[in-house]
Amino acid sequence: MTEETIPETLPPIRHWPSLELTGVDFDPVLTELMREGPVTRIQLPNGEGWAWLVTRHDDVRMVANDPRFSREAVMDQSVTRLAPHFIPGRGAVGFLDPPDHTRLRRSVAAAFTAKGVERVREKSRRMLDELVDELLQDGPPADLTATVLSPFPIAVICELMGVPAADRHRMHTWTQLILSSSHGANVSEKAKDEMGAYFADLIGLREGSTAEDVTSLLGAAVGRGEITLEEAVGLAVLLQIGGEAVTNNSGQMFYILLTRPNLAEQLRAEPKIRPQAIDELLRYIPHRNAVGLARIAKEDLAIGGVRIRAGDAVYMSYLAANRDPEVFPYPETIDFSRDPNPHVAFGFGPHYCPGGMLARLESELLVDALLDRVPGLKLAVPPEEVSFRKGALIRGPEALPVTW
Repeated sequence: MTEETIPETLPPIRHWPSLELTGVDFDPVLTELMREGPVTRIQLPNGEGWAWLVTRHDDVRMVANDPRFSREAVMDQSVTRLAPHFIPGRGAVGFLDPPDHTRLRRSVAAAFTAKGVERVREKSRRMLDELVDELLQDGPPADLTATVLSPFPIAVICELMGVPAADRHRMHTWTQLILSSSHGANVSEKAKDEMGAYFADLIGLREGSTAEDVTSLLGAAVGRGEITLEEAVGLAVLLQIGGEAVTNNSGQMFYILLTRPNLAEQLRAEPKIRPQAIDELLRYIPHRNAVGLARIAKEDLAIGGVRIRAGDAVYMSYLAANRDPEVFPYPETIDFSRDPNPHVAFGFGPHYCPGGMLARLESELLVDALLDRVPGLKLAVPPEEVSFRKGALIRGPEALPVTW
């Protein structure tokens, strides 16, 4: 179909409410939108107007990687969105396009490479062993989220960032306030400002540093004049907040393993398949509610037989892409032998999650430690009684009561 023959009739606008979903239930509205076609129109609970939604795996990857779609342009127009408040810092890496985006990411790339992540592996394993020691010492029942799944990713991201152990609790509190929509825009804004001021001080102290942690790399890049202090602070805040996403991902992962014990037994019996199994769990779990950040089309183009106009807002759903039956046969089935598994749980293109490798490492360490050291691990309550986070953009259990 050439661009000239694309029909001008617009599909109807579908309202996508903010649903309080529990467990690992897939969003029923997103399921309907996927059935309606590869490109639909949506209106989210906040912001203004409507936006296109792209759900097919190939189209999602195309939009994520195509310079004709701009993140930066979102700053200059009001777009329909899930979050009640929209507080992007101008110049923040999530709202930059290449080449600025590339320049900023380059300053911390060394910390997130395989070598950079390996640097923290042994320390991470030791920190996790200590948490599991305490869990076993205190005995059942326990809340797996509070005892292990929350403190572990905080400790690891603080280690990678170069944040002193004494400040971990403050970082966690700020992150929770920034990520929750239930406290109001002012509380989120204040927490973001406080975390930003903290990182401005820390990065400022490290301008001549040769250390390999993130704030030292940022300090050195600022010292060389490659990035501004404001840019460095924005990136540090984003990476610190992103580091805690593992709590929710691993919470959903263990919810699946504890509610489907046959899967946990398979991983206990076949340790070699664990990395591949974790990839399949990452594909399957619904990481977030609705969709993340929009992009703006910079010129007229066509996707899936639909004409997108310059200036239109476009969302793509990584969750939908991970359930595309054309790419993942029987997408509703968790299949640890799935190969290939080109999931986009960490995104795609220039804005691919820099912490993807770190999140995989943490997931592997958690699965090894908890399955091997706590062989009788099981839920202490019926699955439907596990409470999931309310009013949050990122999905995950608030608490995971376990016994053994």
